[in-house]
Amino acid sequence: MNRDLYAQVSARIVAELEAGAAPWIKPWSASPGANTPCNAVSNRPYSGCNVVLLWMAQAAGYRTPRFLTFKQALELGGNVRKGEHGTRVYFVKQLQVRDQDAGDSSSTRLIPMMREYTVFNVDQCEDLPDSINTGKPIRVRNPDTRDELADTFLHSTGADIREGHGEACYVPSRDFISLPAFVGFKGADHFYNVAFHELTHWTGHKSRLDRDLRHRFGNAAYAAEELIAELGAAFLSAEFGFDGDVRNAGYIASWIGLLKADQRAFFTACSQASKAADYLRGLAIATPSERAA
Repeated sequence: MNRDLYAQVSARIVAELEAGAAPWIKPWSASPGANTPCNAVSNRPYSGCNVVLLWMAQAAGYRTPRFLTFKQALELGGNVRKGEHGTRVYFVKQLQVRDQDAGDSSSTRLIPMMREYTVFNVDQCEDLPDSINTGKPIRVRNPDTRDELADTFLHSTGADIREGHGEACYVPSRDFISLPAFVGFKGADHFYNVAFHELTHWTGHKSRLDRDLRHRFGNAAYAAEELIAELGAAFLSAEFGFDGDVRNAGYIASWIGLLKADQRAFFTACSQASKAADYLRGLAIATPSERAA
């Protein structure tokens, strides 16, 4: 991916933040099925920066976050309506090349190559099969009570989560998460969003994904880690059907500074947040003995 594309995407995110809105925050309950964007053909969820880019596209009011390429629409017997504009998404492909610097002619190395595709929402298309248009139904839940599925997920990670003790925070030196009691939150959406935020921090411990958790205050590393935790919480909240929320509006100014100083910062944060969410999903589906290993 060339520098111009990093700059374009970073500028879009900065513009949204400067307008006072984090583009990864959206009330999912207001639009049934509008949670995690996925490919309408494979049903595979998008990841990294593509999630946020497609959420921004979703702001046009599409009924469901299902996307496909122009070619995929044609292969299904449908087409993209004339005049519709797509959304660019990005994938890294590992390219194997011969290492010219090595004396051994058989020596190769992998170079990451950023590939770009344009996708369209199914609402921008016509004559697609019904199975392609239909997203999964949104989960019905009570916004004022604890959510059994989300609680099971939190428990299955094996994280030391202590509820009812002080403010919400993750303490790296003692490797535990502190959360206020459930009744102290505005509702389930707020509680689980904060829990997912702290759980994303928890994945950064040196025994897990080993991110920089030492520089916690007042610098770019701190802003970056908070952005990773925000995005991780947004990805997981969308998956479980909770409304998004900015943990602290004061972070927005530091994120603007971070993204203006480093055009790759947003892509890096999205990638790290996706890794964190994947790591947590992996713990949730592992057996207790696998988690302990």
